[in-house]
Order: sequence, then C-alpha cells, then structure tokens
Amino acid sequence: MAGIPFSPEIARQLSGKRIALLHAHCPIVSTLLGRELRRVVDAPLVLTYHTKFDIDIANLTKSKTLREKGIKALVQNIRACDEVWAVSRGAAENLRSLGYEGECVVMPNGVDLPRQRMPEEAIAQATAGFDLPAGVPVFLFVGRMMWYKGLKIIIDALAMLKRRGKDFRMVFVGSGADYDQVVSYAEDCGISENCIFTGAVHDREQLRCWYCRADLFLFPSTFDTNGLVVREAAACSLASVLIAGSCAAEGITHGHNGLLIEENAESMTACLLDLTPQRIAEIGDHAARELYLSWTDAVKKAMERYEIVIDRYQSGGYPTRREPVDNLLNANGELMGDLAHLQLLQEELRQNLREKHKLSEIKDKIQTHIHERF
Repeated sequence: MAGIPFSPEIARQLSGKRIALLHAHCPIVSTLLGRELRRVVDAPLVLTYHTKFDIDIANLTKSKTLREKGIKALVQNIRACDEVWAVSRGAAENLRSLGYEGECVVMPNGVDLPRQRMPEEAIAQATAGFDLPAGVPVFLFVGRMMWYKGLKIIIDALAMLKRRGKDFRMVFVGSGADYDQVVSYAEDCGISENCIFTGAVHDREQLRCWYCRADLFLFPSTFDTNGLVVREAAACSLASVLIAGSCAAEGITHGHNGLLIEENAESMTACLLDLTPQRIAEIGDHAARELYLSWTDAVKKAMERYEIVIDRYQSGGYPTRREPVDNLLNANGELMGDLAHLQLLQEELRQNLREKHKLSEIKDKIQTHIHERF
C-alpha cells in the first residue's frame, strides 16, 4: 500500500523496524520499494507473481516497442528479487515466457470460505426476490465483468442452449468496465430473461449462498493465473466448467472433480447438454475434497517457506543482488524516450496530413476558378 517507492518518510519508518523478510505482491512499485529497503534492513526479498502482465501491458499500448520495453523493465525488477513465487504453474510459465530465467516456486493461494454448505434457509433468504424457479438449473459466474474472463463464451453457449429448448438461469455476480456491454450482449442474444446480474457482492456469507444455490460454476477464463473463485466454488461443493490447459484448470480431472472444455461456445454447450443433476453433484463433492485449499493452510505453507528463505539468505545461499534500481530507472528512461519519439512521429504525420489537406484545398480552388473562368 506504500504507493510511492522513493518516499523518504516511508523508507525512514520501515528502515527503523526489525524486519526479517520483505514480500512484494506487485512486480513494479512494491518491488522497487522492497529493493531499496533490502539494502538498509538486510533482509531477503520475495516476490509473488499473480498476473499475466504481458496481457495488461498489451491492453495499455499497441506499440510493439513500448510493450517490449515495459516487459524488459518488469523482468529486470523481478530478477532482482531473492526468491520468486508464482500462484500457479501457468503463472510461472507465463513469467518465463517474458524472459525470466531464474528459480520460481509455485505457492497457490487459499480461500477464506470454510468448506461447508450454507443452511438451506440462509440460501433461500439470500436469493429471495430473484427469478429462480424450482427444478431449473442455475449457472453461476463470479468475478470482474470483463470480456477477457470468457463472458462471451458463456453467453453464446447459453444462447445455443436456449435455442435447443433448454431452460436455465444464469447468475452473474460482479461488476467491471464491460458490465453494460455484457448486459446488452445478453439481450441481443435473446437470453436476458434467463440472466440475473447482481452486481458486486461484498458480503462473504451472501456470496457463499450463491455458490450453494448454483448447480454449476462457469469460468471459461484463460487470463486468470489462479482462479480463486474455483476454489471458493469447491468450498461449497460446486463443480466448475473450465478451459482445458488454463491456469484455473490446474488440478482438474475432467468428469471427476471438474469439467474441461475447449475455448469456444460450442464446446461449453455440448458439456452442459451432457450432464445430469446426479453427475454434477458427484463432481462437486470431489471438488470439495480435492481442490479446496483454506487460507489458513496456504499461509502455513508460506510461513514454512519463509523460514527456508531466511536461512538460505543468512547463509549466503542467494546470489548477491545489491544493485540499485538505477538499471530499472534507465530502462524506464529509455521507455519514455521511445514514447517521446513516437509522439514526434505522430505529430509529423499529422503535419503531413494537414499539408496534404491544404494542397487538396488549393487544388479544389484552382479547379473551381478554372471552371468559373472558362
């Protein structure tokens, strides 16, 4: 939460504390602060890699040069840490695809929901007022309402399901930048009357009720590196439909503790048509036993690893990484230089277009004059 990596006041406060280990969860600002503090407090620096930053960077700019420079600066910063963790094997593979070549320890996150279904009366109360007819299957999505979460696959698949005469209710829990577009697209596809958009649900008990009310959790995202919502669903014995090979699908055996599909709507539709309530319940029970990881257990595992990191650091087991952040700042300077150059090129292009427009106007005036004169 520091926000400013070079704040003298923040550095003064933290450097005066007895620190055994530093852990950053952002490979940019927090890691810059951690690298500077490491030089003062003499403690190892651990980084957890959560997000596919190449996708985030690509969404910010279409410039190949800026993307490459941004990724290079990112990897340099990560490489400067003593130990790097990833929340899944897929996240580690993504990091390596960016050019990182060091060690990477997979440390999955746990969830704060207990492995237990909510009482039926609590479920009924939390979902009261919504159009949820008895005997009609309920599908659930929980997360940010962003297209890259695979929401188009869900809507297209359910539109095909409806054309086959199947009734259902699709509950979207969450908010996000694409919320209005998603609602509009569901209407265009003719399934708006089958969909329920709750917006963000911050009450954890109410969210548990939605997990318990649903029959299947639909999460066709290839963006997420861990998919905590899949484990939250498992806590409530709710089976998930996932993209085969995605990070969220790690640990899933198709038809046993989850359902795997190809990354398209047709595959999801075929999967939903091939299920019975009994089969879904069996898969959900297996998910609860095999996929669930509590936050307490995840933290315990992290604490055990912390001890190994501290011992290794104190015994000189890590390479010396005392270089200042100058290299990253230089890379950032190069990035800003490239951006400035691109801006100059854009201005030159605009100037050429203006001059071309002026020439066109002069040509039109000459032609008009000739036509009027002769």
